Amino acid sequence: MSKWQLFLKATRFYSLPVMLVPVVLGTAAAYVWEQEFHPVLFILAFLGAGAAHLFSNMINDLWDYRNGTDTAAQENSDLVSTHSGLLTGGIVSEKAFATLTWLFLAFAVVCGVLLCVFSGWELLYFVVVGALIAYFYVAPPLRFGYRGMGYSEVAILFAFGIMPVTGSYFVQTGEFSLRSVLLSLPVGILTTLLLFNHHFLHWQSDKQVGKRTLVVVWGERKALVLSRIMTVLAYVLLLVCIFAGILPFYAVLALLSVLPLYRVYRGLQAQNPSPAYLPLMGASLKASMWCGIIMSAALILDSLI
Repeated sequence: MSKWQLFLKATRFYSLPVMLVPVVLGTAAAYVWEQEFHPVLFILAFLGAGAAHLFSNMINDLWDYRNGTDTAAQENSDLVSTHSGLLTGGIVSEKAFATLTWLFLAFAVVCGVLLCVFSGWELLYFVVVGALIAYFYVAPPLRFGYRGMGYSEVAILFAFGIMPVTGSYFVQTGEFSLRSVLLSLPVGILTTLLLFNHHFLHWQSDKQVGKRTLVVVWGERKALVLSRIMTVLAYVLLLVCIFAGILPFYAVLALLSVLPLYRVYRGLQAQNPSPAYLPLMGASLKASMWCGIIMSAALILDSLI
């Protein structure tokens, strides 16, 4: 692989939209609701959020490798591994991988501090809490992604939904808003769903190494029911936002983003081989991305009309 291909694989670059779309959504809300838009601040928030997301991906890979989780998944040919494979395969040294990981965090922190200077130091809470969530998701001593009590799902909802939407809104306006919190919930839950669904791919190996995800704790059948419930909840909250006037009525078009998920769910049984969940991962990513994009477009269109 070329260096660029190694970079894309190490960072799982394809997943960036789940962080960047909420930033766009929060910025669009600030523009439409408060007529505030500062391009430089938006660029800083956009780049900082992207770097924070790539740090999160890589630090999770790094600690899953150190904890033995990735190795266990790779050794079982019946399971689909979701890590980059660069550490377990010896393609990249742990030192080089860790160096790039911390460089992403450093860049994200610099962007965060600059935004604090221009928008308000209250934003520092987002920077600190976001960094702690990303690091301790799988890192000791907390490792709350291993504890199976729903901690990781709540953390993902905050880190990939509430915080990027409300934070980017604050960057533009210097104020927090309950409306922006409600606006964040549909796309936040869909992103949480994406992270939840990826556990189906290797839950047996997670169980072997003591990673107690909800799929491990509840079992495949019950966890799949919860996956469907989360999907329904996300789109119910989308409708709540429309009926509450937070989104214009034509944001109802975002309901179309559920179709890929619906098609995959319809083909799943109560128990499935690991590869059967790969389409669910792809559908979850599409749903989160397109729901957020359509919500953002509906806000901007409403301001133009």
